[in-house]
Amino acid sequence: MRSGTGGTLRLMRVMLKLILDCEPEAAWRAIQSPTVFREASAPLLAFRSLERNGFPAVWDEGQHPVEMKALGIPIGTQSIGVELPERRHTGVQILRDNGAGLTGLNSVFTKWDHRMAIAADPAGTGKTLYRDRLVFEAGALTAAMWPSLWALWQFRGARLTALAPSFSDLPR
Repeated sequence: MRSGTGGTLRLMRVMLKLILDCEPEAAWRAIQSPTVFREASAPLLAFRSLERNGFPAVWDEGQHPVEMKALGIPIGTQSIGVELPERRHTGVQILRDNGAGLTGLNSVFTKWDHRMAIAADPAGTGKTLYRDRLVFEAGALTAAMWPSLWALWQFRGARLTALAPSFSDLPR
């Protein structure tokens, strides 16, 4: 976290580091899948695509507007801004969501930088090292938003861990 003038929190981070029980290529396909995205967030969050043809089979680069519900209650819309940055490190693949909240509760976020990195487990197990980092800002609400986002990230991490053995079944 960084502090701005007067000690006000400006940026906060939520991070995960997990070993997923699947090969890195299967995990890479999974984080590019809107279906896995929705499964990893359910039942806490539900998403409905606002794109003309619905969710793509695989995230492509660009903006993907969605409507969100938390525990069945509409909380607003957001744009999932998918980027696939060039590899900076051999064996590491990154998917970045640099989207933005558009309406409702989502619009309190003035910065949203979510990066998911996939690499082989350094222990040589054949499994995947999954790193997930969210950097966000929500003005005066930044510190107040952190506990709920931290809890959501822990939930998503547990869901991804549980789902990981099925990732090898995803289409290539």
